[in-house]
Amino acid sequence: MFAGAASAVEPCRVEIVDKENGWPVPLVELKTTHEARYVSDNAGLIALEDSDLLDREVWFHVKGHGYEVAKDGFGFQGVRVTPKAGGKLRIEVERKNVAKRLGRLTGAGMFAESGKLGIKAPLPESGVFGCDSVLMAKHGSKLFWLWGDTTMPGYPLGVFDSTAALTDLQPLKKFEPPIAMPYTHFRDDKGKPRGVAKMPGDGPTWLGGMASVPDKEGKPQLVALYSKIKGHLDEYEVGLCRWDEKAQSFEKVQAIWKDGDGKKPLLLRGHPFAWSDPAGKKWLLFGDPFPEARCEATYESWSDPKTWEKIEEAAAPRSAEDGSEVKPHRGSVVWSPFRKRWVAIFTQQYGKPSTFGEIWYAEADSPMGPWGKAVKVLTHDNYTFYNPKIHAELTPEGAPFIVFEGTYTAEFADRPVPTARYNYNQILYRLDLDDPKLAGAK
Repeated sequence: MFAGAASAVEPCRVEIVDKENGWPVPLVELKTTHEARYVSDNAGLIALEDSDLLDREVWFHVKGHGYEVAKDGFGFQGVRVTPKAGGKLRIEVERKNVAKRLGRLTGAGMFAESGKLGIKAPLPESGVFGCDSVLMAKHGSKLFWLWGDTTMPGYPLGVFDSTAALTDLQPLKKFEPPIAMPYTHFRDDKGKPRGVAKMPGDGPTWLGGMASVPDKEGKPQLVALYSKIKGHLDEYEVGLCRWDEKAQSFEKVQAIWKDGDGKKPLLLRGHPFAWSDPAGKKWLLFGDPFPEARCEATYESWSDPKTWEKIEEAAAPRSAEDGSEVKPHRGSVVWSPFRKRWVAIFTQQYGKPSTFGEIWYAEADSPMGPWGKAVKVLTHDNYTFYNPKIHAELTPEGAPFIVFEGTYTAEFADRPVPTARYNYNQILYRLDLDDPKLAGAK
């Protein structure tokens, strides 16, 4: 038996920072020679409090999804340090990505390591442990955020009919880490985040194509396409739904396709954005990433599939580096006042080194294309980062950068070790549009 319980020690504060600008870097993993793993939180901090690591020389392998340190003579990428109780270490990493990691937007323990060091988190815990792909639209005087399947603390199965939250129109005051998004979640009578899209029928409800459009009386209506799911990914019903302000949930408007109806009709999927044609007519364009369909920017047109029009999808861009085709998986398009062009962020289908973890940037004079050469702006070490969404609503008018988020998940990768707390959550990145590395995007 132990003679007595080990006394608590003051942890060693480890700061992970970008060598170029000194910014904290979230999501950098330190791994010891005996496989203990530690991951920096949204403040770029790790609290080392394990007695076997203190007051002795320790080697940490460093892994950071586009942030790294130089290799040594044996090819190892890491650092040799001597952590001390109550001490401080600073590890500088070199950013290989063009995009800069700002931090995690969702999930629990975003500042867990900071808390161990006595630093108070800027926001209370949300009650959400993980969530799938984001949709976001400006609706009235708020930004409306919606996520797909959501993992909760109390059981492996969570909410499968979309959770949602509101923020002010300018919820982030700065665009460098650490960040904390002040969501106000829709909750049940017990205070837990709840589903907001309980469409009739068995199985999960997934939403897409969410937008706020005016009706004939000028009142904004928050609308979306819904899918009812069976099995893992199979749709058996697709239809339209509308946000009911009184019920604070999405309500079914109409089903437009059901399993057994044959080929699916034209559908308004993806991340919609506004566009005016040469005659000044206002449209909503839908695609994932590039436009495939459009409807007039009114509730009446959105709710009448007969008015929808098909768009010939643009050809896949080619790499600015070697000219090879970069086939898009999912992504989004916005107008950039700074570049004075349409810009796109998308996940590459079957990319390398990660099958669905390589993120590319492209530009065009028209949202319908053709798209110029694409530049890779974000990579992952055998991990997935899918359904990226550019948030033009978050950044100041004319800002020389964009921000985008995506779902960071071990799904669809080659048996990776899931990253504690970060896995199956949303991570925000910043892309400086005046970065010389984007010069090839023409």
